Amino acid sequence: MATVTRESIGTLHEKINVKVSKEDFMPSFEKALRNYAKNANVPGFRKGMVPAGMVKKMYGQSVFNEEIIRSASSKLEDYLREEKLAIFAKPMLMASEAPVQLNMDAPVDVDFSFEIGVKPTFDIPALNGNKTITKYSIEVSDKMVDDEVARIALRYGQPEDKDTIEKKDDIIYCTFELCNNEGHIVEGTEKIEDTAMIEKYPAQLQEMLMGKKAGDHLVIRPIDICNDDELANFLKDPLKKDVSAADYYFKLTITKVALLIPAELNETLFAQVFQGADVKDEATFKNLISVELGREYGRITHERANNEIYETLVHETPFEIPVTFLKRWLKEGQEKLKTDAEVEKEFPSFEHQLRWTLISDKLIVENKINVSLDEVNADIKARVLAYFGIAAGEEAPWMEGYMQKIAKDEKTLNETYQRIMFDRLFQFLQEKFNVTEQSISEENFFKLQDPHAAHHHHHHHAH
Repeated sequence: MATVTRESIGTLHEKINVKVSKEDFMPSFEKALRNYAKNANVPGFRKGMVPAGMVKKMYGQSVFNEEIIRSASSKLEDYLREEKLAIFAKPMLMASEAPVQLNMDAPVDVDFSFEIGVKPTFDIPALNGNKTITKYSIEVSDKMVDDEVARIALRYGQPEDKDTIEKKDDIIYCTFELCNNEGHIVEGTEKIEDTAMIEKYPAQLQEMLMGKKAGDHLVIRPIDICNDDELANFLKDPLKKDVSAADYYFKLTITKVALLIPAELNETLFAQVFQGADVKDEATFKNLISVELGREYGRITHERANNEIYETLVHETPFEIPVTFLKRWLKEGQEKLKTDAEVEKEFPSFEHQLRWTLISDKLIVENKINVSLDEVNADIKARVLAYFGIAAGEEAPWMEGYMQKIAKDEKTLNETYQRIMFDRLFQFLQEKFNVTEQSISEENFFKLQDPHAAHHHHHHHAH
């Protein structure tokens, strides 16, 4: 009979010994072999007619090993269920033990040692009703509206040819080709065309382009002209290359230079920007832009308040986690084995995410926050209709076929489910905090320290 014992080897870190006796696995081993014999394909024998001894010789040992491990694992699972142990990830065979020598011809009782990481139980003190968070509201100033109008006028503007690159908002039409350090084009390379405002390019390249004309060329190396922040973006767009191209040379040839003439603020532009809204004059146009900006800033400030709640919960809910176990799991439990250095680098954000998962799971279960499949489908439907500008009451004949496709699309269903779930969770959470409203200018809002950094005076890491 199998026996299971357990001992603690650290904080929420347990070692579980499973002793499997031969009575536990021999019957299932023999049964598994018989199944194998029925289905084995061995040249020279009809299916199901392979002699048992031969099957045993060919496959026996590997079937034997599988059965013993299966037997031990299922005993372990029964034990975890009976003891109601909530564990992280899955049990891992102890790394320290010498590999078990298994021999099907001389079966003996086998000992396996697993290690598990146990989930903590905890309270959430931040929800006792005396924590305050700030909900900002950004007042939309005339200047913000005017800036937005100027941006829109440029976006819908027309390019007009000019001679020389003089300013950051000039437009450059150019090609990039792989070359050597002297500008000789690499055989068979394709021309990458690009049209951009000068200001879209890395700062150092902007400087190099000033004063240049159509027909001029430069030989550049991404790694020389980009700082760290600019490099990845510049490689991806316009160069359409990956990181390995950072130290290649490219020949940039200017084909044309233009100046963007902003569109006039007239009914043509108003109709392009707000389709179907019948905007007649500038005042109405600005008013609509002000409303849009208000909505967008409302979204940003709402997100910030949620983020503050999120960081408060993650950093002010004290509980231990089995760090040693989790680091081993992070190292060995993924598709690809990681180095210790990678584990150390990833662990802080992994831990941050893990703490949030434990806290949010607890909140969702204890407060019965549910989302039904009907709600997920209704949400997807509403978004699709909005996307195509169809009013909610109108029927779209293709909708049924579309929703049948969606029913098989687990990714979309899952993402939608998560989004609704977390919207609900945060609605619930906002009522648990004292919310103070505070009016703020756009400029000052974007100068605020982000909630993550505010909780992390001692070290920073990105989500």
